[in-house]
Amino acid sequence: MSHAERAFDLVLFDLDGTLIDSAAQLALAVNLTLADLGLAQADEAVIRTWVGNGADKLIQRALAYREADPELFTKARPIFFQHYNACLLQGLAMYDGVAQSLRRLQSLGYKQAIVTNKPSDFVAPILDALGISDCFALWLGGNCVPVKKPSPEPLLHACQELGVSPARTLMVGDSENDVLAAKAAGMKVVGLTYGYNYGRPIADSHPDWVFEQFAQLDALLV
Repeated sequence: MSHAERAFDLVLFDLDGTLIDSAAQLALAVNLTLADLGLAQADEAVIRTWVGNGADKLIQRALAYREADPELFTKARPIFFQHYNACLLQGLAMYDGVAQSLRRLQSLGYKQAIVTNKPSDFVAPILDALGISDCFALWLGGNCVPVKKPSPEPLLHACQELGVSPARTLMVGDSENDVLAAKAAGMKVVGLTYGYNYGRPIADSHPDWVFEQFAQLDALLV
């Protein structure tokens, strides 16, 4: 596909549940935090349904699940961050086809960026460990702008920073947050079925395309 034929110049990616499967590390950190607070742990399958709105919301959902006093959040937050930082890279892996597709899009001249609700301190170590940092012109963590997805503001900020209009930008993610943010920003959006999305089918959020595999992006962009 030539540059003149392309519909997009910039591709924005979510991180957790889109590029990487981080549920095991997040679940471990959540359960270690619950244990430190004297609370019963939760199954990883349940914790997966809590992922997507950032670390603070993840911690709050864990406390609510165990019917703990919400005021425990202030104590739980630094404990969780300590545990997650310790296990951040343990067994970390990208989903099938991610590295190859990112490299292919990079070689074709697409601008690529990450827009995630994950705290920014964790993003760079993950990208560096996976060897894909150079694929991205920009990455925005959940604390890089005043509001998180599903607000369109992080996506619009990325467009502004990279000099690409929302109409020429594609968002790729696994959750309702990604779809809502993209639509509000005036972007097309791909919903991936293999991610988290609180245990609900991504098709229910009505993205423009629903893909079961990351490599299906090639048919749309290459």
